[in-house]
Amino acid sequence: MLYQIKQYLKFLKKSTNQHGVHSPFVYTLVTKCFYNKKKNKDYHTLKQYREKLYQNNTTIAVTDFGAGSRVFKSNERQVSKIAKTAGITNKRAQLLYRVANYFQVKNSLELGTSLGLATTALSLGNKNGNTITIEGCPETAKIAKQQFEAFHFKNIDLKINAFETELAKIKNKAFDLIYIDGNHQKEATLNYFEIVLDKIHNDSILIFDDIHWSASMTAAWQEIKNHPQVTVTIDTFFWGIVFFRKEQEKEHFSIRV
Repeated sequence: MLYQIKQYLKFLKKSTNQHGVHSPFVYTLVTKCFYNKKKNKDYHTLKQYREKLYQNNTTIAVTDFGAGSRVFKSNERQVSKIAKTAGITNKRAQLLYRVANYFQVKNSLELGTSLGLATTALSLGNKNGNTITIEGCPETAKIAKQQFEAFHFKNIDLKINAFETELAKIKNKAFDLIYIDGNHQKEATLNYFEIVLDKIHNDSILIFDDIHWSASMTAAWQEIKNHPQVTVTIDTFFWGIVFFRKEQEKEHFSIRV
């Protein structure tokens, strides 16, 4: 936690809003998407989905393949508490929805379904699109599946498997948006990055969650920024957003959202 506080203070010093952005592409993204304050009726569905999880007091045995939890002491966890402490926040879910909607994402991929809070944002962001989401823990995936069915989401394809195993099955398919919120460790994060590089196109967007979770995650983010295929990155502190647009000059931005 101390590391994250220090990183956040550094972020505040170097970050800016739209007035510090000189790239027309990023400026428009920030002003028309990131800072879009317009209320959307789909936000109500996101809220309902979250509230239903908050009301679920079922205890499940979580299989954790990542860096572990800083909140839970055991793998026996109450669904409502997972949703409140480990799930994507309401603010970030709305932002993810806006990103999917702004770019009219047709094919999205999520690594780390958990209870499906972020998946729902991707699904609603473009109802004509499709989302493949992969979760390694059968118990949390079971809850997510129940929720998807209860809310009649038809454009979500939930896979229960190890990320690497399931990714290896996806052949000759490119995604418009890939949201990576799974194993928060450097080696695993860089491995996922390398694997999905053959599943992108020029306008694809990669979003890495918790890039300042630890020193190793920040180091992984730095390597991703330096990759020759990466042209534009946006650090929002909680997310690292990556673009591969060949028509763009290589630039890195830190944006307060």
